[in-house]
Amino acid sequence: MRKHLRTFGTLFGGMIIGASLLTFFSFKDKDTQVIKVKEVPVEVKYHGQVAYKWYSPELPDQLDFAGEKVPMEKTDVKEQLDRELMYNYYHQNSTEYVLKMATRWFPVIEPILRANGIPEDFKYLCVAESALKNQTSSAGAVGFWQFMSRTASEFGLEVGKQVDERYNVVKSTEAACKYFRQAYDRFHSWTAAAASYNMGQSGLDARATFQKTKDYYSLQLPEETMRYVHRILAFKLLIGNPDRYGFHLNKDDVYETVPTRLVAVNSSIPNLANFAIKNGTTYKTLKELNPWLLDKKLTVTDGKSYEIALPVS
Repeated sequence: MRKHLRTFGTLFGGMIIGASLLTFFSFKDKDTQVIKVKEVPVEVKYHGQVAYKWYSPELPDQLDFAGEKVPMEKTDVKEQLDRELMYNYYHQNSTEYVLKMATRWFPVIEPILRANGIPEDFKYLCVAESALKNQTSSAGAVGFWQFMSRTASEFGLEVGKQVDERYNVVKSTEAACKYFRQAYDRFHSWTAAAASYNMGQSGLDARATFQKTKDYYSLQLPEETMRYVHRILAFKLLIGNPDRYGFHLNKDDVYETVPTRLVAVNSSIPNLANFAIKNGTTYKTLKELNPWLLDKKLTVTDGKSYEIALPVS
């Protein structure tokens, strides 16, 4: 029995090597020869065991965030970026999922950033915060941009028992833009503005004042904030250059933006299930398209109105 298992293991290992070689040598550019590789990504031991080979993802010589140069010549900066890049590169399932979600949500987020004069690189901050999902953290931060309740209210979002606009991607992105603009006006640096989103503007300002520099890469900060911008940069590399890092998605693999129509509501809705059916959809779909609706009803006070997303029929 063991002999047969060993033979099968050897045969299986040989099949993997053969498939790996065939895959590697089959990639061609339009105007170039077959790409040659020095090694295959697996090694078959004498007893048929398959051993994978791991490599560090390549770091670029130059990089920027929102047009501001990343000092790659600094050892600590390079090593921090290397750490975050490796972590997300080898969490392939999570990174692959984000790449699929980016196709759905970046077309929503990018125009809002542009309209508010915020550099497009801040979409990667959203990835670092929530992986483009309406999550709730253990600390109570909510939504794509992970707003705490108090901060959300400060930047114009309604947070209540029936409505929580932190779950509204459009409105929460607009609120995040207000924060970034305020932080940039305070620090005169988009990198520092991004870092302050993690530890707060007052916290970063106090550190910068004591250390007599507002340069993020020169500041001694809490570890989470030190990792924060580097995590954003890692996502910029991986999502901005998926093929370079081995993430290959076909058109049919990604998640497309869901077509919706907006219905203005200026009076209370006592039963959202009835409202959904009346508008040609289901309660489940209504909730999926409007996660900011927390209750089974919607109370609309005088002078207030909401826009509810419904599927395009």
